[in-house]
Amino acid sequence: MIGPGLRPGLALLVLIALLPSPLVAGERPASAPMVITHDLSVRIDPAAGAIDGRDRLSLPDHVSSLPLVMQAGLQPRVIDGAATLNASGRDDHLQLYELVLEQPGPVTIAWSGRIRHPLRPVREGMGRAREQTIGTIDPQGVFLSGWTGWYPRVPDSLERFSLTVEMPPGWLAVSQGRGPELSQFPLGSATPGAPLGVRIGWREDQPQDEIYLIAAPFHLFRQTTPMAEVQAWLRSADRDLARRYMDATASYLERYSDLIGPYPYAKFALVENFWESGYGMPSFTLLGPRVLRLPFILHTSYPHEILHNWWGNGVFVDYARGNWSEGLTTYLADYLNQELDGNGADYRRDQLKAYADHVRVGSDFPVVDFHARHGAPSQAIGYGKAMMIFHMLRIHLGDQAFIQGLRRFYRDNLFRAAAWDDIRQAFKASAPGEQQAFLDRYFDAWLNRPGALRLALGGVRAEQRTHGGWTVSGRVDQTQAEAPFPLSVPVVIHGERGRPQELLARFEGRSARFNLELPFKPLRIAVDPGFDSFRELLPPESPVSLSNLFGAQAGLIVLPTAAAPELLAGYRNLALAWQQGQRNWRVVRDADLDSLPSDRPVWLLGWENRWLPRLVAVGEASGQFSIGVEQQQVGLLDAAPIAAADLSVTLATSVDEQPVGWIASALPAALPALTRKLPHYGKYGYLLFSGSTAENQLKGQWPAGDSALMHWFGDARPSLTLPARPTLVEE
Repeated sequence: MIGPGLRPGLALLVLIALLPSPLVAGERPASAPMVITHDLSVRIDPAAGAIDGRDRLSLPDHVSSLPLVMQAGLQPRVIDGAATLNASGRDDHLQLYELVLEQPGPVTIAWSGRIRHPLRPVREGMGRAREQTIGTIDPQGVFLSGWTGWYPRVPDSLERFSLTVEMPPGWLAVSQGRGPELSQFPLGSATPGAPLGVRIGWREDQPQDEIYLIAAPFHLFRQTTPMAEVQAWLRSADRDLARRYMDATASYLERYSDLIGPYPYAKFALVENFWESGYGMPSFTLLGPRVLRLPFILHTSYPHEILHNWWGNGVFVDYARGNWSEGLTTYLADYLNQELDGNGADYRRDQLKAYADHVRVGSDFPVVDFHARHGAPSQAIGYGKAMMIFHMLRIHLGDQAFIQGLRRFYRDNLFRAAAWDDIRQAFKASAPGEQQAFLDRYFDAWLNRPGALRLALGGVRAEQRTHGGWTVSGRVDQTQAEAPFPLSVPVVIHGERGRPQELLARFEGRSARFNLELPFKPLRIAVDPGFDSFRELLPPESPVSLSNLFGAQAGLIVLPTAAAPELLAGYRNLALAWQQGQRNWRVVRDADLDSLPSDRPVWLLGWENRWLPRLVAVGEASGQFSIGVEQQQVGLLDAAPIAAADLSVTLATSVDEQPVGWIASALPAALPALTRKLPHYGKYGYLLFSGSTAENQLKGQWPAGDSALMHWFGDARPSLTLPARPTLVEE
């Protein structure tokens, strides 16, 4: 399933483990990686799961022996060149070899065999799972990566290649780089009327860290742009869908080229997969059939995958020293789109809440130790916290210096593996001299320490000046038990008239003082009201949402005993699906409880649930929602109650300071869809879905309140807006 920027990083981590002299964190390769040129030609038989291939490897002259890896069972053999190939061991599905060269020169290796690994589920938290495969040649499609071992691969090398693929009639194949070059060839005898296979050619002259091969009975759509050719490879002849994706691709290629630097490949392609996925490969992305048809994907996950061609597939990741690319890609794709829509502060708050809801003391770790996403906690750190590290850096340096640092990092590291230290050096080279020491402290602290800030506002004073105007002063403290973090925290002061003023409280230690002169009487002062700092949210800033339950390590799911049999069965299936992999979550019947537990979160299922009146009372007391049990009506915030006959309702609230979620539907057929969809709506406090396919009709968050990081200078509480900031790209 798509998360922000799911990429097959596991393949790289597996291959790192196969190196003769593996890298460890903190080390730097003594020299640039070896670059090997592959001249590949393969024939694929999807029905049989078979591959038959040849690879002419051009090797550096100084090399006398090399390690190779291929999938076990492909029986590679040297058919040209002065070399021998010797098996040297086994690592899971990969056979390890040593290629011994008797004299310099190219070596050609041939192989044949079958590749068909099953799709296996990977669980990523309550109700969330995705599928992945080592690689497969299947009648539904072909998926082969460097991790598969479908060609002779030298670990820790970079690869230039040309690739010719022969496929059955009606099939096409995709790889990275320039292409496709299309032709036909006779299958079997060359007699007139004999069926013709399809020959597809690809080429990439820039070094790559692995070679992909994707194939299916595709319909190919193409469009030229000033940056690169854009393509759509779909499993149906849906010209409108292809056009929407190609138009969006052209727009994003232009945006990121202007912001960062020239697009590094000859094409970018949308490719439809045969299972639900969200992979970003060099010069193309592989999206599942349901995912790519979701209307919001075009401007959420899709630009994230495009941007990976700058970060991750343009500048490669030195995984042994931490994966920086997901945080940077999230910031410049997912977050930037939200910022352009005016929702930047909400998106930043969502990242802080995700960290609070999913990361526990035992599961926290420094950002530099993030390598790949393995669930919600690692995503909150490697995507969310890392994104905020870039945002806080931008706040401190300003947009111009921040953009200069990005461009320098890209220019200096294109088509080489880079680490966080390369990012540090790029920003130091682009920042004024007085910032050098700060940047060292900043990266050291935020990359190497777990945890988040805890902020407090104190010592606030407002004094009227003799000759007019006011002086406002105060102090911002870091109150976490750990050492203070270096950063600059925005402080916003609203006067009774005029525009709000913003200043930065720059931390060199535990406290930062501020002083500001205003022409008018101050109305309110707020520390970090736009959630620009990676910090712990205070309770009023963080209303309860579904993620409070999805992120909990233990809890209870309560079934409605009185529900109709078909509904009860549907609720039980939902509960059991969400319980998988959650060893400290229990499923019980409402009739078996004497009271609701007060020490753990609880999901209540069904209109018929015996404990639903507890939520009715909470809604009446808070004024946020109303539940009419007998009428099966629900009212949210100030809206009038509506009948839920064709609706499914979900909300989260607190009972005895513990999160309680409620899911109710009169439609048994809607419950499988809710089971699948709800874990992806974690940031919301209430939702309405319609029909048996559970189409979302309404979603929202409960209103946040004033926190201790705000100080009002009077009794008035008008609605205030934050100062506007320019985005990184003005549109």
